[in-house]
Amino acid sequence: MFIPKLYRSEDYNVMREIIRDNAFALLISSVDKIRATHSMMMLNEDDPDHIYIETHISKANPQAKTLKNGDEVLCDFLGAHTYISSSWYDHINVSTWNYEAVQIHGKVELMNNEELYAHLEKLTNKYEKFQKCPVLVKDMGKEFVEKEMKGAFGIKVIPTEIFIKQKLSQNRKEKDYQNIISHLENSDEQGKKIAEKMKLNKN
Repeated sequence: MFIPKLYRSEDYNVMREIIRDNAFALLISSVDKIRATHSMMMLNEDDPDHIYIETHISKANPQAKTLKNGDEVLCDFLGAHTYISSSWYDHINVSTWNYEAVQIHGKVELMNNEELYAHLEKLTNKYEKFQKCPVLVKDMGKEFVEKEMKGAFGIKVIPTEIFIKQKLSQNRKEKDYQNIISHLENSDEQGKKIAEKMKLNKN
């Protein structure tokens, strides 16, 4: 990911937020050819000194049939994003797009059955807790879950490089910056998110 210095972030809290709020991300590999799968991802921070991404895809997926321990992959997370109209500036310029993104390059480490079970348990707990009548892994029965696991390919991605990008109109003068925020606050949900990010970025 190309990141001009102005938009580069080293803030791991920003990374955590983007991954947490945009967990349905792309797993990209190029073992035999370029392959990409949208999958649910989680940041494992059980050991703060050795964080990693955990995810799973279908064993029937051609990507699963090619990946092995040590292969290089890319996890691509797109955060909040929105169109920025040049009509919001006080001068002639081009329109653009504001957004946040995280890309994690890493090495594959295949999950064993115990790790995959724990991964599915955590993933289910994360999303089922908001349901009126949550169905957790523990409610499904170990035998049923283990049977379903036979179709899942679980992997850990151990980071080798982490890139965090926040393109939030940092190159604009104060008057245009505030005008962009004003317009975004009256736009859609994504626009409002970026407006909030821009306000926080000024503090």
